[in-house]
Amino acid sequence: MTGRVVVAGASMGGLRAAEQLRTAGWTGAITVVGDEPHMPYNRPPLSKEVLAGKAPFASLAFTPKAAAADVEWRLGTKAVAARLAERTVVLDDGSQLPYDGLVVATGMRPRRLRCPGPLAGRHTVRTLADAQGLRDELTRPGVRVVVVGAGFIGCEVAATAAGLGVREVTVVDPLALPMVGPLGELLARALLKRHEERGVRFALGTGVAGFEGEERVTGVVLSDGRVLPADVVVESVGSVANTEWLDGNGLDLADGVLTDGQLRVGGRPEVVAVGDVARFPNARYDGVSRRVEHWSIPTDTAKHAARTLAAHLGGSDVDLAPFAPLPTFWSDQHDFRLQSFGAPALGLGDVRVLDGDPDGDVLVGYHADGRLVGVVALGGQSAAMGAARYRAQLLKQPALTA
Repeated sequence: MTGRVVVAGASMGGLRAAEQLRTAGWTGAITVVGDEPHMPYNRPPLSKEVLAGKAPFASLAFTPKAAAADVEWRLGTKAVAARLAERTVVLDDGSQLPYDGLVVATGMRPRRLRCPGPLAGRHTVRTLADAQGLRDELTRPGVRVVVVGAGFIGCEVAATAAGLGVREVTVVDPLALPMVGPLGELLARALLKRHEERGVRFALGTGVAGFEGEERVTGVVLSDGRVLPADVVVESVGSVANTEWLDGNGLDLADGVLTDGQLRVGGRPEVVAVGDVARFPNARYDGVSRRVEHWSIPTDTAKHAARTLAAHLGGSDVDLAPFAPLPTFWSDQHDFRLQSFGAPALGLGDVRVLDGDPDGDVLVGYHADGRLVGVVALGGQSAAMGAARYRAQLLKQPALTA
């Protein structure tokens, strides 16, 4: 095979796409473009081990597979535009990369709060530089930390900060319970109790109206009128897909980049999307297109998209089963772990304790139309192993639409 595949995005999804293209038989050139100066690295430890000072960067970096040793890496360079009709990607240094195949792997960035007040002292956690800068702040004596957002990253950062012995940690969220969206009320209440027992405070059912301070944040003004003293603020209020560079091509970019069931973009067989930026229908469930920000998804999407793209570039008809991954996530907080398989969010209307007790190790099942669609364990290693035992059962089940 001759020609070039351009992979726009040099995080885990971009790396896995390059590797899987080689596995799928693509022997032509592969160029991976990424805005960070680093080779791809593992992001989940940023809010935990890296922030706690337990993991150096060298331990996060992925080692590319030998088959991808000839891949060209253009790091510290950002894709700023795409001309899909001309099969060209424009970079921020003014250069242009023609391609025969394109992999969209530009991921997401943290959403920022648009509130009045100073910017200094406000952080997000997405990159290595983010985590290193936040750690420097958290290790100052007497620091008071406010975490805005009680989702995965917010709860992990709060747990890590408490473990570092900071003076105060308070989590703010407009919802009534932490992580109630993905977990439901039963586990969210258990999670709240565990955090509070370990010294984390919560201001729930309220948002942020602004920030006090002149050059640097000194307090967080809540929408209910309260003011929380703060030396450091961590904003964990969701994500924004990096799709602006694809504007002007007639694509559906409403939330990430919409793909079909083979991860092709905009009806173009030479363009596929992988990772956090891809909004795809999951044939295992209801066929509704969604973005999924779980650690397993970059690898799952890369494997399928690479086969789709390599088959097209090799002149073969794509004859793959529709993409049907089993989403998987875990979250380490304090001395316990959340472990999930499947799609709990689709079964929030029928949540049942399968084993254990919410006050200890517990395994919870999520059901749609009486059928198990997801499991989540909360607790120690035995609980996580309990969730894993349901993986085979979830994989064997027919699609919800079947």
